[in-house]
Order: sequence, then structure tokens, then C-alpha cells
Amino acid sequence: MDQNIQKILEIKNKKMQKAFNQNHIELLFLDNKQELLNYLDSLLKDDQTVGVGGSMTLFETGVINYLRNKPVRFLDRYQEGLSRDEIEDVFHQSLLADVYLTSSNAIDRNGNLYNIDGNGNRVAAMIYGPKKVIVIVGMNKIFDDEDSAIQHIKNISCPANALRLHKNTPCVQVGKCVDCQSDDRICSAYVKIARQPLSRMTVLVINEELGY
Repeated sequence: MDQNIQKILEIKNKKMQKAFNQNHIELLFLDNKQELLNYLDSLLKDDQTVGVGGSMTLFETGVINYLRNKPVRFLDRYQEGLSRDEIEDVFHQSLLADVYLTSSNAIDRNGNLYNIDGNGNRVAAMIYGPKKVIVIVGMNKIFDDEDSAIQHIKNISCPANALRLHKNTPCVQVGKCVDCQSDDRICSAYVKIARQPLSRMTVLVINEELGY
């Protein structure tokens, strides 16, 4: 990367870090997936209960497999053979987890997180319940302001996730949200997180493109 562009990016990131800190959200920049796993090694303690939100980023970074091999009590919503009732039970248990790992549909440089959820279990845990919340995002999830963050979610995140989940929704056909009333609709809870209790939430930005 050009050194002048790199300098400008560093200035923006420093201001962004200050904005998140003012909202009582720790923001850290990591170079790659291995640095992420090293961070989790330093954070997670044996026998802690760990829950996760639905996230492509957690798979792409290897976090799901990492947790399956870690001596923690992993509430694995992706375990094969679970019934719908068993998955719902995992969702409820995750609200009382020691640590909750997830991603965010978008964040902005003013210190806010934006998410749209279907069931609402992910955003519920992000807002309240687990003692510690770790949000992992790629550089592609950073936007300058609320409008651009929401446009990304409606035109990229929602259609891509609906397609991934084999939903029969208009956004899969036209490539953007049309605020439909489909029974397959996965965008039910619109949540902006602008502030958190001190020391509860950490956002980890990985210097890669991850998720939608």
C-alpha cells in the first residue's frame, strides 16, 4: 500500500478507535486470522462457557473449529444432528455465556454497530446477557456513517445471507432489500448499538475482507 494512503488510514483508524472508546467499546486492529486466534488464546479460560452468533466470519477465520478444540464449554449451535428445539435451547443458554463471539453486519467510524437479525438471538446477546462480547469484523464492514452502513446491510448483507440460507425472498431475486412481507424474511430486528457498559464489548477488526 502507498505510504501516504497508509498514513491517512492510520489517522482515520485512530479517530475511530477514540469514538468507540468514548462509547465504552474497545476497538482493536489485528493484521490477520492468526493474530485473532492468538488473542482468543489470551482471553479464553478453561471451562468458560462460550456462545456464538450466526456468522460467516467465524467460519472464515477458523473460530468455530478453534472453539471445538478448546477446553471450554462451547455452546455449538452448528453441531450436527441438533433438532430445532435443541438449537433454540443453545440460543437461550448462550444468553448466559461467559463469552459471546459474533460478527456485525456493519460498523461505522463514529463508534456504532449495526445489525439486522431474523430470530433476534444474536442481537439480544450482543445487547445484554453474556459477560463479555467479542465482535469480529473484516475491513469491508467499516463505513463512514450510519447511512452507508445501512445501505450495505440492505444491498449486500441481507440478500447474500438470504441466498446462503436458501430463502425464497424478493431480495434474492433483485439483489437488494425491498422491505418484503415474505414468511422467509430474515431481517426482523434492526439494532444500532451506540454504547455499552464499560469493559463488556470488544470489536476486533481484521485486516481482511470477511463475511457479508
